[in-house]
Amino acid sequence: MNHKKTALAVAALLAAQLAHAGDFQDTAKVVNVQPLMERVNQPYQVCDQAAAQAAPQSGGLLGSIIGGVAGALLGAQVGHGNGRVAASAVGAGVGAMTGDRLQNAPGQAQPAQNCRMVDNWQARQDGYLVTYQYEGRTFTDPMPANPGDTVPVQVHVALTR
Repeated sequence: MNHKKTALAVAALLAAQLAHAGDFQDTAKVVNVQPLMERVNQPYQVCDQAAAQAAPQSGGLLGSIIGGVAGALLGAQVGHGNGRVAASAVGAGVGAMTGDRLQNAPGQAQPAQNCRMVDNWQARQDGYLVTYQYEGRTFTDPMPANPGDTVPVQVHVALTR
């Protein structure tokens, strides 16, 4: 029984050596090389400066009231007697109009920056598609570099049963 195990081990070792003996390197003729191209998007940002329109402040009566009171007080300081009443009335009217305009005037326009991403598609080479012939058979494989006129091939010879 011990001899059977030894014989099997020797047979396996010989088979392994024969299998490795059937591997060798050779060269194949290159018949076509085409660049492999891929499309790549490299977007970039574009920004535009634009003057923004400031919205007018929505009115209330606060500006008119404060302007009217201030105008009336100033008018009362100017006139004498019945003229004082008239100056107060005119001052109140002018102050109310001025206060309303100040309150409802448009604000300062601030520059606005509008930014957006823009696609930038580019073709980029990503290796080569190489067609080569070995022993009458044609093969095509992608390769990182152009191999030239020949390409090395690894050949494995095995018995078929």
